[in-house]
Amino acid sequence: MRTNELMLYRNMEYGRILDDMTFLMEHAGSDFYNPEDLRGLYFECINEILELSESHGLEGNLWHTYLTFLLVNDENAYSTACEMRGQVEGSINDVALHDFSIMKELFDYDLRDMEKKLGVSAVGMILDYAGTKQDGHVYNRRVRDRICELARHLGKTETKEQFKDVMTQFYKEFGVGKFGLHKAFRIEHTEKGARIVPITKIAHVKLDDLVGYEIPKQKLTENTEAFVNRRRANNCLLFGDAGTGKSSSIKAILNQYYDQGLRMIEVYKHQFQDLNDVIAQIKSRNYRFIIYMDDLSFEEFEIEYKYLKAVIEGGLERKPENVLIYATSNRRHLVREQWSDKEGRRDDLHASDTVQEKLSLVARFGVSIFFVGPGKKEFQNIVLELARRNGIDMPEEELLLQANKWEMTHGGKSGRTAQQFIDYLLGKE
Repeated sequence: MRTNELMLYRNMEYGRILDDMTFLMEHAGSDFYNPEDLRGLYFECINEILELSESHGLEGNLWHTYLTFLLVNDENAYSTACEMRGQVEGSINDVALHDFSIMKELFDYDLRDMEKKLGVSAVGMILDYAGTKQDGHVYNRRVRDRICELARHLGKTETKEQFKDVMTQFYKEFGVGKFGLHKAFRIEHTEKGARIVPITKIAHVKLDDLVGYEIPKQKLTENTEAFVNRRRANNCLLFGDAGTGKSSSIKAILNQYYDQGLRMIEVYKHQFQDLNDVIAQIKSRNYRFIIYMDDLSFEEFEIEYKYLKAVIEGGLERKPENVLIYATSNRRHLVREQWSDKEGRRDDLHASDTVQEKLSLVARFGVSIFFVGPGKKEFQNIVLELARRNGIDMPEEELLLQANKWEMTHGGKSGRTAQQFIDYLLGKE
């Protein structure tokens, strides 16, 4: 096998298994190596493929799904050029075709031939593998099904050209690597800098699931739609009363525009020092990234907002066109203010400058969307609609009476309170 001749797909994650399997393909049956050592290496490879498949939820022909896993995760010059755009021009196509011809040879290799030389019989267990279907996989079901379907498709290709066309189309439709296979991400700070980690379990909320708030939802949709269509768009601040659907609207926007290349990275304020590193990792990708900051606010003694100001607008380097910042907050101006700031009663010789510094952060959000708590009638309409959607059979008068009692002891009238009341009723059933 010619895996040592790979040029684009040389440094693949989990590629060590492939190196060991290639070694076995070339030396199984050789008198130069100890047969027991070769058999031990083979079963070690099978173990690692099984563990990888179970942790990622892969099924079917595990040899094919393992090879497919390598291809869909390797971010190289060809795969990143094809993501969201498809076929590219240039000599890199010849290089890619060379590598895909080698990968097709691996797909076509019959592991039973190697097992005969090794004197073992285990491959039948992994050629039609049914997973345990347990929760907690690295991949969610949607991603897993895409990889398994791609493996079946690649296994049926007859030429290296067909193999290349199938992979190129996959890169165009779904992208490559973690950004291609996942919707949302979080940040981990490491010694080497910020690490972007996929979030595998996301609430599948849609904008239509949020009852009311039509004007705020429309403003958010218009700004996001302009962004994913590569038109001018603004950073966005969603502010207002608690429980009015600010965070849910952000999640719904991600679900709505994910298939158009939208991705979201959740960042907390103690991670703002990593923002420049995060942006450096995503600015050259073909996706549109929203950096999401939930429940954003600052006390007077907190200075993290200064990092944020510089990142949004103010540093020498221009913020990339494929990055926007969306934040939610219960505070309109984000930074806590005091009457003394405006009245100049403090020792600050330039009190107005202090106020302007605190207001300058919110000014960097070009779109501000206000989510106000519902009135009594609107709250009742939300309850009635949620009850209808969840199939709650209760007289309207009794339902609203119980809802009013509930909101008085559970935080007041809001969409969140209404949903909690409905969940309470469903729990009683």
